[in-house]
Amino acid sequence: MRPVAVLHFEADAGGACPVAFGGPTDVLVYFLSFAFSTRYGAQHELARLALLLRSRWKIDLAPLTTFADREVEVEADRRELERVWQDAAKLAETLRKTVEVLDSGDPQVGELTAATPDLRDRLDDLRRMAEWAAGQGARARLSFTL
Repeated sequence: MRPVAVLHFEADAGGACPVAFGGPTDVLVYFLSFAFSTRYGAQHELARLALLLRSRWKIDLAPLTTFADREVEVEADRRELERVWQDAAKLAETLRKTVEVLDSGDPQVGELTAATPDLRDRLDDLRRMAEWAAGQGARARLSFTL
């Protein structure tokens, strides 16, 4: 069965990224969506994790909340998909810091990620992709399909 949500990573590096996701990426779509939705008061564990990363660990999650729907239906969708290209080095740094927190053994982080055991590994896959793109001097784009 195909996952309901899929995250896509692209780089404008001129070549294919040699790093692939090691498993389904739906957990990334959910985390990025909940991180974005914290401004609207979301209370899911992944939203609370995002708030913790921002407040206690001082991680700028803006690179993780810069993404768009990959399905282009109208001109505004195409413009939004183009708008979300970003600096791969900043994305890689955010992901590196986030993975470090997930690896820290913090019990509160452990509680908030207990229901999403693959989150750490998929974030690390994405970190390696972003680091590759940064090493190429490329921009990165995150998009999703449902």
